[in-house]
Amino acid sequence: MNPNFMENNELLSKKAYTKMAQLCSRSEQCSPDIRKKIIAFGLENEAAEDVIGLLIEENFINDQRFAKAYVSDKFKINSWGKIKMRYYLKMKGLPENIIEDGLAVIDDEKYKNVLVKTMKDKSKTIKKKDKFEKMGQVIRYAQSRGFEPELIHRYLKLVLE
Repeated sequence: MNPNFMENNELLSKKAYTKMAQLCSRSEQCSPDIRKKIIAFGLENEAAEDVIGLLIEENFINDQRFAKAYVSDKFKINSWGKIKMRYYLKMKGLPENIIEDGLAVIDDEKYKNVLVKTMKDKSKTIKKKDKFEKMGQVIRYAQSRGFEPELIHRYLKLVLE
């Protein structure tokens, strides 16, 4: 193999490591996202895995920490339900056990309160007088926010009183 190629690849690996370390120190990142960015940077899979291994070793990347931060932010800021958060974490390529650990961060009582508040807020904006049309719109809205149908139906009475 060409020695210049090896040198260039090593130099590129160091640059990628530095860039990704800076990115990870600014905000939480997950390993699948970083892998995509490193490959887009121009490294091959094997070199990308080495860089990711080093980032994990030095605790720049921690998928469990990412999942917990992601869930916490999406719940507090966006008022998302668990279904929507699970879906987006799966789309990022995280394993199921890490997703479950991340979702466990949410307190059940707070989750219920956010669901009820979300449904009440939506209920106030609906102009329709028919109770069933109003219920349908509230249910669809809560489901689009990622809340579980059984919880929506359980707390719907609190909203429509």
